[in-house]
Amino acid sequence: MKPKLFLPRRKKADVEHERLTSLVNSLADGVLAIDQRMRIVLSNGAALNILDVNSSLRDKPLAGVFHPQDKNNQPVDIAELVRAAKTPTTTRELRLKYQDGSIINLYLSIAPVHLGYGMRGIRGHVILLRDITREKSLEEERDEFISVVGHELRTPIAIAEGNISNAQFIAERSGDLSQTKDLGQIKTALKEAHDQVLFLASMVNDLATLSRAERDKLTVEVEPVNIAELLKDLGQNYGPQADERKLELKTELQGPPDTTLKSSKLYVREILQNFITNSLKYTESGSITIGAEAQEKGVLFSVHDTGIGISKSDKEKLFDKFFRSEDYRTRKTSGTGLGLYVTMKLAHLLHAEIDVQSKLNKGSTFSIFIPNLQ
Repeated sequence: MKPKLFLPRRKKADVEHERLTSLVNSLADGVLAIDQRMRIVLSNGAALNILDVNSSLRDKPLAGVFHPQDKNNQPVDIAELVRAAKTPTTTRELRLKYQDGSIINLYLSIAPVHLGYGMRGIRGHVILLRDITREKSLEEERDEFISVVGHELRTPIAIAEGNISNAQFIAERSGDLSQTKDLGQIKTALKEAHDQVLFLASMVNDLATLSRAERDKLTVEVEPVNIAELLKDLGQNYGPQADERKLELKTELQGPPDTTLKSSKLYVREILQNFITNSLKYTESGSITIGAEAQEKGVLFSVHDTGIGISKSDKEKLFDKFFRSEDYRTRKTSGTGLGLYVTMKLAHLLHAEIDVQSKLNKGSTFSIFIPNLQ
């Protein structure tokens, strides 16, 4: 019978320490063990990545390597925050700024624990770190989505409901509509209601396209697109709106009349429609020109207007989700800020390149080169 082996207490503590270290290093979240002096006694690779350090953190002061900020970008005394944690504490409101200027959002959990590895009397805290930048971004997008869509839906629904109710009231009061003098009012009310319903339909279409794009469900069905016919259709479809705003709408094709493009007719049309809709919204006088230039490997489309233009700062965020300029002139019209975001998604699908040239009060030109697809 073999005799039992007994490890000395110190040796046993070292083995337990190695086991714990191995376990901690296998975790995906950053872990820092802090003693009563607010010095780091244990850390793992994930913590080094989050804190952006390359050397061991052992015995270094916590406040010397970890400099979190609050949501207002004000520095947080991490040592004081840890000392105050008498019970397990968590927060999702801290941020960490790196030397290159980038910022991440942090989930931080602080728990008071015994750190002795078998030795009595040594106490401290364990800090759990997790980068939740993407989660916070999704939360903010969700909140922004609910706010924007809720606001934008409320207005057209109220207008449509009010005009339909008004038309219904006039019809009931008048009796025989063929004899009433209020027929013009009814027609006006119904037209306004119809316009708002069309706006809602356009919004739903944008949301549906966005949903499919975000889930990578959009597919490209390549077919020959007759450019002359496309320009003619767009001119006819948007001509009445241009006339109503007293704008001149022109189409120009540079190239043979039978120029064709091998791409998705649906997506090419939707991209151009978004550009034209924007021009109609933000052009108060002058003209809008829809152009197409046949090139060797595809077609260069452009939509030029004499509208209010786009500032340099707004231009950088033009294709961001939910973005709407703070310019008071853009706030006169409704919109979710999704149109150009969806347009960029569609452009990527078609391997197309978008360019925007604009000056405030001088108009804008949205150009997109769409190559032939196989």
